[in-house]
Amino acid sequence: MSTLRHMPTPADTSADTGARASSHNFAALPAEAWLNRFAQLSQDTQARLGVPLGTALLGEPLPTPRWVATSDGLARELGWPADWRNDDALQVFSGNAVWPGMAPMATVYSGHQFGQWAGQLGDGRALLLGEVDAPQGPQELQLKGAGMTPYSRRADGRAVLRSSIREFLCSEAMHALGIPTTRALALTASPEAVRRETLETAAVVTRVAPSFIRFGHFEHFAHSGRPRHHEALAALLDFVIAHHFPQLRGQPQPALALLDAVVQRTAELMAAWQSVGFCHGVMNTDNMSILGLTIDYGPFGFLDAFDPDHICNHSDDRGRYSWNNQPQIGYWNLRALAQALLPLVPDAQDDPKALTEVLQTYEQRFPQAMNARWRAKLGLQAERAEDVELAIDYLRLLAAGRVDFTIAFRRLGGFVSEGSPEALASDARNAPLRDLFLDRAAFDAWALRYAQRLQAEGSTDAERAQRMGRVNPLYVLRNHLAETAIRRAQQGDDSEVQRLHRLLQNPFDAQAGCEADADFPPSWAQSIEVSCSS
Repeated sequence: MSTLRHMPTPADTSADTGARASSHNFAALPAEAWLNRFAQLSQDTQARLGVPLGTALLGEPLPTPRWVATSDGLARELGWPADWRNDDALQVFSGNAVWPGMAPMATVYSGHQFGQWAGQLGDGRALLLGEVDAPQGPQELQLKGAGMTPYSRRADGRAVLRSSIREFLCSEAMHALGIPTTRALALTASPEAVRRETLETAAVVTRVAPSFIRFGHFEHFAHSGRPRHHEALAALLDFVIAHHFPQLRGQPQPALALLDAVVQRTAELMAAWQSVGFCHGVMNTDNMSILGLTIDYGPFGFLDAFDPDHICNHSDDRGRYSWNNQPQIGYWNLRALAQALLPLVPDAQDDPKALTEVLQTYEQRFPQAMNARWRAKLGLQAERAEDVELAIDYLRLLAAGRVDFTIAFRRLGGFVSEGSPEALASDARNAPLRDLFLDRAAFDAWALRYAQRLQAEGSTDAERAQRMGRVNPLYVLRNHLAETAIRRAQQGDDSEVQRLHRLLQNPFDAQAGCEADADFPPSWAQSIEVSCSS
């Protein structure tokens, strides 16, 4: 395994990399297009305080890489040319080369893992290449799986093909679902062997986001207690506000203002996850985005048969990160962030009331966001007090019969509510939904309440079906779909990864020949286990 090659400064990148720098004249990305603002901040804190925010270094070469899949739609959003996917790009996005202006670095952070303080963590296998100025604003590009860093903690710094396929597909699938997320531009693979539970092969995912800053970045500089680290914490706060929350500039209490904004975004993110049955699986504070994005796709999963206590990560033996617990864990993590911001709030050490008051707004913001999501999934337009109970009772029905979450909400869009109450149960058009429930009487009682609620607001079935079809997906990345793509790719056939990627770009629209992708999972899917190993 080759040794790490460190760069003296980001400005010296091109000279330092020598032959490993790509010679491709990538017209859309001149050297000055790479902004490297976080790298510059790290240099500044190093120069002023002796406290860097990370380490500049190159990736470890990945032998004989190949393209597995790319998101050309994302490339277009970045303003890149149609011919961006070439041999030079393959080397860059496999960690083997850099373009002029790139300044790769691994960042340092700390965090709580499974509720326990874990101390220093950091980008153990991720390299931040820099930022590009895209039409939607600056976007950071990061390689995941590009080799060892100073924060690898005795690990090899690689990612395996199995988990990389899952991250690539789910990043783009979540974006198509309208859920805030990091994106995935490219997935490359190599025959290089990587040891996990078994011997696997290496891969690299190119991730894209406005920022990869996490709660853990703030925790790292707060928990040391050193004055210089607290100055670095203040610099990080100023950076995040200046570049990602410009509306907060000039606030008398910037730390409180940032916390307030992150509380809101986190509440909305938790509601979005719950509404599509998404389970993250490892909601440690170092896996929480300061921008409220879904980040670090590891042992995630989408609910099949609905079990509110479903645990998607088989390493989570206590169920801390079950689907039902996610909103509360979001709040727990916000409390950890608030604790990290204490040094930046005057008098907060003696009287944390101001921070507490901001935190407590989550107790109103999450239910508001969640109830809005449930109301939309039920096709309700007006807001009424009984809507919450109506939604919860539907979930109880799903849980009692272990009904498939995605299918149950999708078929609810075709529910026929018009006509007499007596006709609801016998209407053949309602059979596809009604037959999902073993307890027909319980469903019929709920369906009558639902129909009366729809009729009370003058809802028409055809128009409601259209609205519900835009929020209740037909396709999600079920574990068995990902597993099939993984098994084929491990044999050198990437076509199923690419097909799933295309399918999941339009999760709400029926696509010809894809009926099986929207059907119940096969029985063998129950044996799939997903863990933190990647």
